[in-house]
Amino acid sequence: MAEKTRGAGPSHVVSAVIIAAGNSSRMGAPKQLLEVDGEALLLRTFRAVAASGADPIAVVLGAGAETVRSRVPLAKALIVVNPDWPTGMASSICAGLRALERLHPGIDAVLLTPCDLPGISGKAIAGLIGAHRSPAQIVASLYGGRLGAPAVFGRDHFPALLALKGDSGARSLLNSRSAHVTAVETPELGFDLDTPADVARWEAEMDGKCQD
Repeated sequence: MAEKTRGAGPSHVVSAVIIAAGNSSRMGAPKQLLEVDGEALLLRTFRAVAASGADPIAVVLGAGAETVRSRVPLAKALIVVNPDWPTGMASSICAGLRALERLHPGIDAVLLTPCDLPGISGKAIAGLIGAHRSPAQIVASLYGGRLGAPAVFGRDHFPALLALKGDSGARSLLNSRSAHVTAVETPELGFDLDTPADVARWEAEMDGKCQD
């Protein structure tokens, strides 16, 4: 049963979709399985989202789905395998949201997040969810002076999410529906891991903080 998430009243149910379907072509290895602080990046993302109170949580897999499932313990997630993942991120957003609506047609909002944010935490995700108040509202992360994911979309925006095509992700809606957006500063979520160079920069940054 979906838990009632903090922040918007006793009946406000926020679910989540974790996008983990890509083939990590720029990384050269499945970034879902990259280890950050001793755990796979996808598991780190799932644990952060679960700690925020979001429920249910759909994890959308695609490239290498069976390998990822065999190596990442996701028994408490709703696993959605998207056969159309090569067409772009939009198909994975749609697959995850449709699966959630079939399971819990009464959800009030959905958090969308990629699985490649090493700085993700339950506190950061809970802050986004806690700022969400109404079906017409969008709550987006703000980092580097721009809006982005993770972001929470109220139910009024579900049709627009389901209408996304190709490689259009959440940012296209954040820009086109800015009047509905509440921004939450989350600088720790502004770093994603797409290439080996990104991993090296992240590790160097973490080493620097440990030495401070």
